[in-house]
Amino acid sequence: MDKLLDFISEHLADDTTRLILDKSKWPEIDMETVVNCIESRRKLKGKVQEWYDEPRLVFPVRLSAEQCSSSATAQYKATLAERIADKEGWCIADLTGGLGVDCWFFSKKAATVLYNEMQVPLSDAAGYNFKILGATNIIVRNNIARKETINDILSEIYPDIVYMDPARRGEGGRKVFLIEECTPDVLTLKDEIFRVSRNILIKLSPMADISMVCSRLGSTCREVHIVSSEGECKELLIWLDRDWKGEYSVSAVELPAGFPEKSASVLTFTPEEEKTSAVRLAEEPGEYLFEPGKSLTKAGAFNTTGIRMDICKFGISTHYYTTSSIDKAELLKGYGKVFKILSSSPLDKRNIKSTGKCYPKAEVTARNIPITSEALRKKIGCASGGDVHIFGLRSDVKGNLLIVGKRII
Repeated sequence: MDKLLDFISEHLADDTTRLILDKSKWPEIDMETVVNCIESRRKLKGKVQEWYDEPRLVFPVRLSAEQCSSSATAQYKATLAERIADKEGWCIADLTGGLGVDCWFFSKKAATVLYNEMQVPLSDAAGYNFKILGATNIIVRNNIARKETINDILSEIYPDIVYMDPARRGEGGRKVFLIEECTPDVLTLKDEIFRVSRNILIKLSPMADISMVCSRLGSTCREVHIVSSEGECKELLIWLDRDWKGEYSVSAVELPAGFPEKSASVLTFTPEEEKTSAVRLAEEPGEYLFEPGKSLTKAGAFNTTGIRMDICKFGISTHYYTTSSIDKAELLKGYGKVFKILSSSPLDKRNIKSTGKCYPKAEVTARNIPITSEALRKKIGCASGGDVHIFGLRSDVKGNLLIVGKRII
């Protein structure tokens, strides 16, 4: 193993295709493992930096490094699991262990973690890696999670929470989005799991339809968490509680750089609250424009955002907001992008032409108007770039507007 790890460290920057072609030069080296480790390590750089920085770790499956949680999202899950368990000495079982990143972060908060993985190379590597990382409270198992095996897998610790991250690829490696197409099928397993554990935490694709998923999972669906970081919606987390019979809540979560030292921005609401919230329309553009981040947008918190943040919306179907409060603008930065409005004018030919002369470089966005962002950019005549953003927006009060803003960081 030491010889293999030394070879990986020495060739970390090499072209992996060339290593495969030249593998005859090193007959004693398992080049497939080397290439998998090198490419996996590259994917982990900046994503799970703690693992990238440990040269003794091995990664036998490249896809698992691509699909694993980042440090930030894994830490969020561990904190959420701790709240769900709500007791000292809690235990959690991960039925779909994969690379083991989530389990490693669970182990920092839970008394015991059961890592179960169906692929032998991954489970063997995880057992080895956990020892290197000093995670002594993780039990490693290699079992296929099926309805008839659930009790045997979980009876070792009778966990307070069962976690699953079902594989979202079908035959031939095609991506799947329906929950029943993922492996293992949560719909088939959940009743059997509930015989052993009260709580199930599921990680799903951020592309999944929230209302459809919750409908399929049934009345035990208690909380939905939409987690974003670095400007991207990363994952959808569903908490199922065997004893829950109420309406589920939705939490739109934006993780800042530096999480968890810096707190996440979280807006929690219920679908009924969003449905019944009244929209307050802007009479005039204020001093700041707010563009919701990925989590708020995915959550569909279009009315709730305005009510909770006490800001006005440009239009019922124009999901942009405005305020003149610097304090609110500072708060909103955690939930999306905030722009200082430099100018606002009717969206007409004269203003389009004059704006183009003033700002030869700018980013352009069109929303809820009969023109695309690219077409509007061409009409303005500006090149992409610079620190100015031009918005073409529909205001239900003022009509179509051309707003020029500069993002505040």
